[in-house]
Amino acid sequence: MNTLSRLLILACLAVFIVPVSAEEYKLGAVNAVKVLDASPQAEQARATIEKEFTPRDKQLVAAQKEIKSMEDKLSKDSAIMSDDERNKMERDIINKKRDLKRDQDEFREDFNLRRNEEFAKIQKEIVEAIQKVAKDNNYDIVLSDGVLFASPKVDISNLVIDYLKKQSSSSSSSSAGSGTAPAKSDDSASKTGSSTDTKTNKK
Repeated sequence: MNTLSRLLILACLAVFIVPVSAEEYKLGAVNAVKVLDASPQAEQARATIEKEFTPRDKQLVAAQKEIKSMEDKLSKDSAIMSDDERNKMERDIINKKRDLKRDQDEFREDFNLRRNEEFAKIQKEIVEAIQKVAKDNNYDIVLSDGVLFASPKVDISNLVIDYLKKQSSSSSSSSAGSGTAPAKSDDSASKTGSSTDTKTNKK
């Protein structure tokens, strides 16, 4: 079959091929990092985690300062200390350093677990928000991870952020509304207080 024949066959086939335009599908793209950073849910999660772990962080800082003070004292007064005093202080410093390292490791582990727990919830909320926005705005396909560029025409990140803000406001209003309900007994408040104290004093 010569080249001319092939071209004629291709031309005939082209008549029966229905061209599919990308404009027949409504495409959207989401910058997940932008949405996560701008969402009030993420901001609230960070504030909650910080509040939970600040007391423990302060305890670790205080322990570091105590060890530094002991080391300075040992360095300064070592010459006038008895052997027993010097040996005792050296052992105390070693023990405190060991305890501090253990507490720091536990702190990092607990912090990471808590952060992952909170942000797993937020990621689920973001996915649900993207799906809701896409359906409400009649998008056929919404892309996220792996998108190198998206023009403002298809970028729906701000729509998702706005939706999440509305959800957050609605949730806050519901919480405030429930807070105005008649309080139960002081026993309920005392239980809440004891729970907070337990978290704050955890080491």
